[in-house]
Amino acid sequence: MDNSIESNPILNRLPKHLRQFIKPQNYEDYSAIDQAVWRYVMRKNVDFLSKVAHQSYLKGLKQTGISIDNIPNMYGMNRILKDIGWAAVAVDGFIPPNAFMEFQAYNVLVIASDIRQLEHIEYTPAPDIIHEGAGHAPIIANPEYAEYLRRFGEIGCKAISSAKDYELYEAVRKLSIIKEAPNSTKNDINSAEKEVETLQQNMGEPSEMALIRNLHWWTVEYGLIGTVENPKIYGAGLLSSIGESAWCITDAVKKLPYTIEATFKDFDITKPQPQLYATPDFAHLSLILEEFANTMALRKGGLSGIQKLIHSNTLGTIELSTGIQISGVFTNVIEDFGKPIYIQTIGKTALSYREKELIGHGVENHNQGFGSPIGKLKGINLAIEDMSPRDLSAYNIYEEKTVTLEFEGGISVSGEIITGKRNLQGKIILVSFKNCTVKHYNTVLFEPSSGIYDMAVGKEVVSAFSGPADLHSFDLITHIPSSQTIHIKKSEKQLQLERLYQQIRDYREDKNKTISRTKVLEELIKNHSTDWLLTIEIYELAIFGNETVLANNCLDHLETIKQHKPQVGKLIDDGLEIIKHKDLLKTT
Repeated sequence: MDNSIESNPILNRLPKHLRQFIKPQNYEDYSAIDQAVWRYVMRKNVDFLSKVAHQSYLKGLKQTGISIDNIPNMYGMNRILKDIGWAAVAVDGFIPPNAFMEFQAYNVLVIASDIRQLEHIEYTPAPDIIHEGAGHAPIIANPEYAEYLRRFGEIGCKAISSAKDYELYEAVRKLSIIKEAPNSTKNDINSAEKEVETLQQNMGEPSEMALIRNLHWWTVEYGLIGTVENPKIYGAGLLSSIGESAWCITDAVKKLPYTIEATFKDFDITKPQPQLYATPDFAHLSLILEEFANTMALRKGGLSGIQKLIHSNTLGTIELSTGIQISGVFTNVIEDFGKPIYIQTIGKTALSYREKELIGHGVENHNQGFGSPIGKLKGINLAIEDMSPRDLSAYNIYEEKTVTLEFEGGISVSGEIITGKRNLQGKIILVSFKNCTVKHYNTVLFEPSSGIYDMAVGKEVVSAFSGPADLHSFDLITHIPSSQTIHIKKSEKQLQLERLYQQIRDYREDKNKTISRTKVLEELIKNHSTDWLLTIEIYELAIFGNETVLANNCLDHLETIKQHKPQVGKLIDDGLEIIKHKDLLKTT
């Protein structure tokens, strides 16, 4: 982990392949405009969400140490989050879904540390600190929801993706970056949107990751809780969008009971959601998650599980009935009457038992792929794994014996047995041969010149999942995103505007009471005539300081802005409305 990132016991448990996504927050990079955007959104949220959000929201703001007036410093958040068993880390925008969920499995909240532009204050498709910090963090203070989030991560990171899922992830990441970048053209945005739309329409059969990502969207991101007739908000996407949080509770958005059917409802991140799902309580979320998990290859295994791994074209694991686990990139399966009878990987492969690599069976030993029969011996009711030492001896499955093992489905293994490995229950899980030939009928699958043949033992595949069994078996520090968050050099005019915002912030925080707010307003009107947020901040100070002339000048200028930029009219009106509720301006 980067030395500039303050660690703690929870973060210390993170494996190296997750740490590659973490970056320092660099709190000093937030401008006074950024701080004003945070403050506006949070004050509006507290004003509105206090009426429509789940009760955990306001309580959670206090418990997680999130302030209304200041962008949260994650190092300070972590000192508070540790009391509820969680931590937070900063990342650059969207990270791969498996990694995002695996962070959750370790009780770590992933927070995109950038903040949306003032122009996108109501909503941004890019993950930002408002969405993550003010949306996700408060609700995890609820123990039932926090356990759901952890469990979701634990199950979700094992979901098998398709090769197209990663393409879609990169396209969505690119779109979110382009939409939030200050110098993007309309053509840039349209092109990126078209790429996402084309991929979404040509994904084919949805993968496990695509399906569980739907569940994540309709709960963690856009979930409602309570009754369909009177729901409350708990999804982070709604809690962090001052536009969509108001929209979602109107009759224009259809409300449905949350069931497993939500798995098959796709979403579009570029548009408001036409329907949302309401869960009666947080415990119900876990029931639906378990219902979905029962459909996953993680729990079902079998031929379909192997086929999903082959289709994913990426690192995955199968577990046999003896507990032996084979991790690699699966390329082929031979089947017989709907059952897998032989599996094959390509390239580096590792064998494990209970998530721990077997000594002598890492990627160094199996760097050219691995193949093994699965199932029972032909004409013998007793599977190898169920044989006692006496049975094994009777069938010549014994050290230094030359034997031909004929499996159901036409797989045969012929060679001299060198040794075997057993699991903790005494069942044999691996048999090693020399001078070995493996065939499927007349097709040779392995020949003596290839060296030692290690045969995994198991009558069936009980589980198949994404990633390796033992995280230490493979070099997983390989992620290089195709696009980086765009940070352009600020113009002198932008820097000048930031200085004006900073002066008002310093005045409000009693750091410099000599600043003339009247002169700041005059300069703002002269050089930045369409900026409305700083005018509202000046108006707030004028109202509380009983400076009627300055307050009226602010109102006159805001009316002028509304005439020239009617699209910000509601934002201005909402900002003025909040100022009327002075009691809501207290820092949480």
